[in-house]
Amino acid sequence: MPDTLTTAPNIPVGSRPPRKRGVNIRLRPASLLTLVLSCVGALVVLAPFLLVLLNAFKSPADYSTNGPLAWPERLDLGPVRSYLEIIDFPRALTNSIVISVLVAVIGVLFSVLAAYAIGVGRIRMRTGILAILLLATMIPQEALVYPLFYIAQATGTLNTIWSVTIIFIVLQGAFGTYLLSGVLGTFPKELLEAARMDGAGRWRILWTVVVPVIRPTLSVLMVFFFIWTWNEFYIPVVLLNDQSAQTIPIALATLRGQHTVDMTVVNAGSFLSLIPTILFFLIFQRTLSNGVTAGAVK
Repeated sequence: MPDTLTTAPNIPVGSRPPRKRGVNIRLRPASLLTLVLSCVGALVVLAPFLLVLLNAFKSPADYSTNGPLAWPERLDLGPVRSYLEIIDFPRALTNSIVISVLVAVIGVLFSVLAAYAIGVGRIRMRTGILAILLLATMIPQEALVYPLFYIAQATGTLNTIWSVTIIFIVLQGAFGTYLLSGVLGTFPKELLEAARMDGAGRWRILWTVVVPVIRPTLSVLMVFFFIWTWNEFYIPVVLLNDQSAQTIPIALATLRGQHTVDMTVVNAGSFLSLIPTILFFLIFQRTLSNGVTAGAVK
């Protein structure tokens, strides 16, 4: 039985076999400059968060002696305990979550229904309605706070979360309607005509044809509604004077005394308030990225 021979590759006589070369990455000057600027921008963005984290676990004596930029001499949980004793954090957290979730969900639903009538239904006075909605989003809150206060007082919703919830549903819904009306105004007519030929009514077209197509946009809009409502301060601080109805931004504002303020307690409260928003961003980060890039992919 003949031996098994290993056939060598055909290499010309006098030539060397090719050597594997390492990956050689060369950055162009423009790319290097972009990388440096991106790193600097990231540090600038992260600096306030790092400063809050640095001073949230620092004693008042350490803060007054070494300043806010010094590293803590030891880990001190006193500011966190003081904040939890002064503020009913679980209650404020619950109020913020309930208000933000209701505004995000109902505001997007209201926006879809109104934008469907304006963008697809082509109702009369469409341009005038869009102009009014745009004007409603441009009016500063300082001009609305006094009428809203008296309306909440007359309806019995003052110092309750429902006053803020209803107001922000209307305000966010106006912006969402204006935005989605432009999106639905360019909706493919072929899909609508095909659905009508199959016998689908207006409601079925909305929920089975229109909503699945614009779902990435609706997801991004819902996330922004949640974040905007979570960070609102001016209207809630006027309408929610009762501590049982206060949100997290208002609870932080109550830490400021008439003459003095303990900055370590403020930083501890800010740190605890950042945790829910960071978790929310990490959970819905994929939703944001998919929604932003959905329009670029055919």
